[in-house]
Amino acid sequence: MPAASHNFILSLDVGGKRVGVAIASLIARLPRPLTTLEQSETFFDDLANIVESEDIGAIVVGFPRGLSGQHTQQTSTIEDFTKQLRQHFDLPIHFQDEALTSQKAEEELEARGAAYKKGDIDALAATYILDDFLTDHQNLEGVTT
Repeated sequence: MPAASHNFILSLDVGGKRVGVAIASLIARLPRPLTTLEQSETFFDDLANIVESEDIGAIVVGFPRGLSGQHTQQTSTIEDFTKQLRQHFDLPIHFQDEALTSQKAEEELEARGAAYKKGDIDALAATYILDDFLTDHQNLEGVTT
């Protein structure tokens, strides 16, 4: 199936234990939290199931940097993770700065006053990453091809 026929884009907030996953329609462009996946031996199979069932045309990975924009150990970890991602998926994969998205997600969940889990923070952070990506790429030409 050609990439142009895909209707959704996925974003990942990658952590050491969990990966927050968010999704948006390429038409409506309204990202929402989808799920949180455990970093385990089944991670790439679990993600493949989502990519197939949700008609994903591209993946956005949150890209961490230090406060001054410098490379950090986490930056290198995400670059290594993305190399593995490219080995498992024949989709365009993009980086998006993830500065303060987890902190913003935690603050929003606390402000709601309802109980939440760590995974909820990760999935909401992935939503912010995807929202920033869509804002930065008003014209999605070439994003999913």
